[in-house]
Amino acid sequence: MLEQLKEATLEANLELVRSGLVLYTFGNASGIDRETRLVVIKPSGVDYHDMKPEHMVVTDLQGNIVEGSLRPSSDLKTHLELYKAFSGIGGVVHTHSEHATAWAQSGRDIPPLGTTHADYFHGPVPCTRELTDDEINGDYVLSTGTAILERFADVDPLAVPGVLVAGHAPFTWGTSPRDAAHNAVVLEAVAKMAFITVLLNSNSRVSEALLDRHYFRKHGAKATYGQNS
Repeated sequence: MLEQLKEATLEANLELVRSGLVLYTFGNASGIDRETRLVVIKPSGVDYHDMKPEHMVVTDLQGNIVEGSLRPSSDLKTHLELYKAFSGIGGVVHTHSEHATAWAQSGRDIPPLGTTHADYFHGPVPCTRELTDDEINGDYVLSTGTAILERFADVDPLAVPGVLVAGHAPFTWGTSPRDAAHNAVVLEAVAKMAFITVLLNSNSRVSEALLDRHYFRKHGAKATYGQNS
């Protein structure tokens, strides 16, 4: 079942390791088949070096296991909330990458300070509110998804394919598991650049015109970056 998506989801998870975004069994990547409305996700607590496509767990959008003998990632409910709310995405990634997590732990958005940021994120990478004690002690993972969706009430998730969960760490998404992993790698790079930039110049800013120029050269109907397909 969904063998190609299992392969793609495994590869996205391994890309997180190759890119240095996860330690040990931290982090997870998933993908969704929109036709069947089934999700493929990394199993919980399994070493990346031991994972194979057949270890991926298939669930429905209610979190019921459809195929697989292992428990799905403990972050499954957050992934499911994003898939249900963001119909244009095909993959979700969660990491504890160092610099993006530092911004999340500080409770701060990552400001758009330059063109590298603008190539991928059309505006700040937002940070959620802190979860309440009741949310933390209740269905914590579901509440994490709820907090993300609240933060994106007025933000286009396709224009800003990532978020920082306050006190926790980042999530990213994309058109596929591979694209979501790509955005996770870029988010970490952007977070590191922003951290250094703020240290060097706490008043650093960049014009909206320059941000728009770089974002729209890669996105939208008038994009000019890359080759014609």
